[in-house]
Amino acid sequence: MDGLDDLKATYLTAVATVQDEAALEELRVSALGKKGEISALMAGLDKMEPDQRKAAGAMLNVLKDEIDAALRAKKAGLSDAALDARLREEWLDVTLPGRPRPRGTIHPVSQVMEELTAIFADMGFAVAEGPQVESDWYNFDALNIPPEHPARQEHDTFFMHRDAGDARPPHVLRTHTSPVQIRAMTEQGAPIRVIAPGRVYRMDMDQTHTPMFHQVEGLAIDRDISMANLKWTLEEFCRAFFEVDKVELRFRASHFPFTEPSAEVDIRYSNVGGQLRIGEGDKWMEILGSGMVHPKVLAAAGVNPDEWQGFAFGMGIDRIAMLKYGIPDLRAFFESDLRWLRHYGFSAIDMPDLAGGLSS
Repeated sequence: MDGLDDLKATYLTAVATVQDEAALEELRVSALGKKGEISALMAGLDKMEPDQRKAAGAMLNVLKDEIDAALRAKKAGLSDAALDARLREEWLDVTLPGRPRPRGTIHPVSQVMEELTAIFADMGFAVAEGPQVESDWYNFDALNIPPEHPARQEHDTFFMHRDAGDARPPHVLRTHTSPVQIRAMTEQGAPIRVIAPGRVYRMDMDQTHTPMFHQVEGLAIDRDISMANLKWTLEEFCRAFFEVDKVELRFRASHFPFTEPSAEVDIRYSNVGGQLRIGEGDKWMEILGSGMVHPKVLAAAGVNPDEWQGFAFGMGIDRIAMLKYGIPDLRAFFESDLRWLRHYGFSAIDMPDLAGGLSS
């Protein structure tokens, strides 16, 4: 088979002089593609005598392998050259200091809700949720709040609009998360241990109150629960939440329609040089309300008060967040000031954990 040496020289010269991968690919197709020169020569082997076909086939295979090897070597060289050029153009000094990037933060209220959940989950409490628009029955009647109670007046509660003649029961923006306790008992029965964190609404609008704020309420129902269990639960919560070794609580007799007996709970603290210290000192601060669940509340939720009893408590999440993290103004919680959020906010990966420390 004549002319193979010239064909080989032509293609090897072309491969050596090609400058980019696109031209190299065209050259490969021209030589080794289905319609390439070498492929056409190999297709013509069928017309030769057996001895000639064997010799010519061997020469064509050698030629094909040499050109293919030259193409592969050239492609590798062009790829390396392209990479070197890219590295020179995209050079970066990795020893330069990093540039800070804007980042979002977790709101203190959201963080404290996670802390509460972690603490009470360790005590066996589940999280219960309910609607923020509640019926008058769940928000008041089921909680033993009489019709003449001030909380059921429009100067204290947000009532939903009703058309004249609407026979449906009135609905309100819930004034506490206690209706969630009623719903939980109605659905699950007893025994039960739940906390109910969430938004609540009241007609309080001054320097120390907002019309929307956050509460968490707790409920534990069993056959032999007493005030002693309530006291232990609240002491353990305060010790874990404020991350102190010792706390001292003071229970003062009070009145709530949904608990009997009822007690306001104060915590001992001191204020030295403007720094609040929980668990020491000679001052007392009210932090929550509590008591044994009223038998009428149990009955309203379908729980037999002759067989079951338990305690309930409630506290303001915004308030305890202010106490723990030294936030001076309640109104700042709702102003969406990015400077405030960056100062008091938490990292998205800073998940509260009792073993590792809630705010470590």
